[in-house]
Amino acid sequence: MNETMNRLLKPFASDKLSLKNRIVMAPLTRSFSPNGVPGENVAHYYRRRAENQVGLIITEGTVINDAAASGDPDVPRFHGKDALDGWAKVVEEVHAAGAKIVPQIWHVGMTRASNDSWTKPDRLPNPEAPAVGPSGIEVYSMQQAAEPLTEERIRSIIAAYGQAAADAKRLGFDGVEIHGAHSYLIDEFFWEKTNRRTDKYGGDFVQRTRFAVEVIEAVRKAVGPEFPIIFRMSQWKLGEHRSNLVNSPEELAMFLKPLVEAGVDLFHVSTYRFYTPEFDGSDLNLAGWVKKLTGKPTIAVGSVGLTSDLTTAHVEHSVETNLKKLADEIENETYDLVAVGRALLADPAWVTKTRDGRSDEIIPFVFPESLRTLS
Repeated sequence: MNETMNRLLKPFASDKLSLKNRIVMAPLTRSFSPNGVPGENVAHYYRRRAENQVGLIITEGTVINDAAASGDPDVPRFHGKDALDGWAKVVEEVHAAGAKIVPQIWHVGMTRASNDSWTKPDRLPNPEAPAVGPSGIEVYSMQQAAEPLTEERIRSIIAAYGQAAADAKRLGFDGVEIHGAHSYLIDEFFWEKTNRRTDKYGGDFVQRTRFAVEVIEAVRKAVGPEFPIIFRMSQWKLGEHRSNLVNSPEELAMFLKPLVEAGVDLFHVSTYRFYTPEFDGSDLNLAGWVKKLTGKPTIAVGSVGLTSDLTTAHVEHSVETNLKKLADEIENETYDLVAVGRALLADPAWVTKTRDGRSDEIIPFVFPESLRTLS
């Protein structure tokens, strides 16, 4: 057995979530749910990862019940009986295979207005609904593309997050993840370039957490005190990978404090490469800083298990070196869990093959072929 992977397969327990190991499947959009309904193929897809020793599965982004929440008709919904029945089957299959699972609930915000490879105007669900965002700023062009959200519509969207979380608990999920990263709606409120509001939802980087805080509070009210809430956050943005929300540990502490007080139990900290230090003068990555400043468990993610990524010909270190770094830092309690994305997308048995020393059998991630996987 691979000694490093054996260390990553040790159990995890916090006050609200217990897992058989430290391996998390990262959320990966595939657009394989026609009309937003996850079918048997989706249940099979997640079950195969669960059968191969993933401890926690975080589903692909699932859209809440707002007309402008999605930019793709084949991204799964988390509302409507047909879609929720499909998710109930996914939960059943994953639990039968011995893993736990949480849905990632999502609103794409102004990215719905973007004419890129993911969003085609003639394929938009609810084509009559304009994209929405805090100030109506399209995230690629930074041009005004819609009217700012009204406070009435904001309240409606917050309620939709709460309903999705309530449905997640009712269906038997083991928690819920709120997508607050990557230039989507919540992150558009965080980011000064897309949030130019002058009301209570605008202002400095602490005041701009107000929308997220109200979403988290609505989710907590919907699920009660013991149901785990994970919050996904990032510094990087679509089109501007290092346009940071905060630039020092002191600013990060101020940014995180309202989110913790609102009810976040774990932070899922998205970075391109987990091994990259976040601030000058320290080797800590962003997940390490978040744990140090909040005391909350954190999930590190970014290029785990890859020999190449989307921006360079190869990653800086070998897979074995990166896994050893992860195991060492988890044992040192720098962070707690590791999310694996593209490696698990390409090969559902990545964990077991790595554990058993069968690296020569691993199916490598190759963009874009791996995005079309049906396995």
